[in-house]
Amino acid sequence: MLWNKENKYTELPYEKESELEEAVNEVKEGLFGSNRIYLDDKKKIGKKGGTNNLPDGYLIDLTNNQEPKIFVVENDLASHQHLKHIAVQILEFSLSFESSKVKVKNVIKEMLQKRKAEWAKCENFAKKNGYENVDFLLESIIHKKNSFNALLIIDELSEELETVLISRFKFPVEVTTLKRFKNQKNEILYDFEPFLNEVTEDTEKVDISEIDTIVIPAREDGFKEEFIDNNCWYAIRLNASMIPKIKYIAAYQVAPISAITYIAEVKKIEQWKDTNKYIVYFSEPAEKIKKVPLGNSKGKAPQSPRYSSRERILNAKTLDKVF
Repeated sequence: MLWNKENKYTELPYEKESELEEAVNEVKEGLFGSNRIYLDDKKKIGKKGGTNNLPDGYLIDLTNNQEPKIFVVENDLASHQHLKHIAVQILEFSLSFESSKVKVKNVIKEMLQKRKAEWAKCENFAKKNGYENVDFLLESIIHKKNSFNALLIIDELSEELETVLISRFKFPVEVTTLKRFKNQKNEILYDFEPFLNEVTEDTEKVDISEIDTIVIPAREDGFKEEFIDNNCWYAIRLNASMIPKIKYIAAYQVAPISAITYIAEVKKIEQWKDTNKYIVYFSEPAEKIKKVPLGNSKGKAPQSPRYSSRERILNAKTLDKVF
């Protein structure tokens, strides 16, 4: 329940997948932000005689000037779909995408051409970032290696499903939840975290194209044994689509030290046991650096993994310059 003195909102579960799809369209500006384009036309992709699928939509992500992306979108209700079905559906999307990249590009181009504002946004992005036109922009995104990204929008995410999505696929799968509530007047409220919100918060000062480091909060208990002696850190929650960008890991030691003190080069990132978290292995022992203290802004102290760049960390005098 959501409550204040004037209203109380009780959860209004989706009965049909189409209701979730309508909700996504209703909140897309707040959910995806101004630099992403959501296209919800349903067009079949896949090679003739092979795997064919009908994605619920596509998300064109233009937040990174150097690395625009496209996510294939699947909308699902947890109550209606077994996690095995969801995993199979996403796998089939990847197979259809990889086998029919020319068709995928044409499908997305046709969708954009029907939307003047969205086409203009892609056109402006292309001009500013060295692409000849929208057609070449889409081709560059789709035809590059490892171009498939999936986005699952669901009403409720179980730990079991999240774990399956991490363990089963070599490509990034992002997940976001979208719930709705209503009051006595049938007024609707939606509950969601903006897409890649953790990354968005850290790119107010750091361009997303610069990100190459994950900063983790480390308590004294276990820090020396794992980060320093075992050259690893585990049970970290990470955005799947950000993992390829992570080249370094930095440790923010909590109070009483309250500073970033060590940084290490990342060797590999793997699923942590049978969980929905990750373990980061270092290439070599962590390097002790000049302390980057908290400074005057206590709100900057990492409570969970944060994204930044090695260069910013090494040049920063306080955390205000890191995030």
